[in-house]
Amino acid sequence: MDNTLRIPSLQALQALVRVADTSNFTEAARQLHLTQSAISRQVQQLEEHYQTVLFERTSRKVALTAHGREVYAVAQEMLESLRDLQLRLAPPAQDRPFRIRIFVSLAVRWLLPRLSSFYAINPGLSLSIETVSGERVDTGGDCDAYVLYLPEGLDQRPLTPLFDEYLIPVCAPLLSGGQPAPRSLDELTGHALIHGSTGRHEWTQWLQAQQDQAERSYQHLLFNLDDLALDAAARGLGVAMTDKMLAHDALARGDLVVPFGEALRTGGVYALWLRDSGVRHPACKAVLSWFEEQVEQTTRAA
Repeated sequence: MDNTLRIPSLQALQALVRVADTSNFTEAARQLHLTQSAISRQVQQLEEHYQTVLFERTSRKVALTAHGREVYAVAQEMLESLRDLQLRLAPPAQDRPFRIRIFVSLAVRWLLPRLSSFYAINPGLSLSIETVSGERVDTGGDCDAYVLYLPEGLDQRPLTPLFDEYLIPVCAPLLSGGQPAPRSLDELTGHALIHGSTGRHEWTQWLQAQQDQAERSYQHLLFNLDDLALDAAARGLGVAMTDKMLAHDALARGDLVVPFGEALRTGGVYALWLRDSGVRHPACKAVLSWFEEQVEQTTRAA
């Protein structure tokens, strides 16, 4: 009698856990840097191995079946045990940089101008900054921490809140041709609306909050980065809509001004999320403390 235990592949178990956590095959594939078809094949291999359906698939959702929840619980525990074992036997080197993934505009406009203070109080530590230009930060890969934008607010993950999103219009003190900054929605129609994303969501959200019933026509200048939008605004090309934190330093220097209107709190939140490797990294405590201090200082000065 053959008592050999047939064990499914760790990659397939990892795929199942990621699909279950995200409720989405496409998102799981993106986080694991695989194609959606590869993720589907791995889940199919598990279903053939256990001879049962592990996911309920509909046009609206992907959810674990009862048998799927059993496999998920064992797979999650197994993967966590393997991660813990690796960290115990091969802990992070003391001199390995603490790796942070962050939006490029937030890195350029907020993080980089403050980094010298981190090294001033932590001369023995190193940071490795990885930037992304899309609308979301991919939490896959091997970074220790991720600065995320959460449009619906904090979720169930253990997150360190950094700051709430407040949208404000900003422009140069004098726009192109020496025109003064607009002082009302009526005057705004004479200038281009500068967007930091091609979806135009920020301006649409802010204008809707003004409860203005008048029919207005605007010119638009679109970029795929807030940093480019803010640079265009500082050059007098129009009025940009941006997060208050991103514009903070430029407003303090006088490169940008808020021409009119109030900041709009959207409900979105920027937060720091740590992977297990980040929690166990020797620099973790110092990084968290520094982030919290910098956010407090910026918020207090705003």
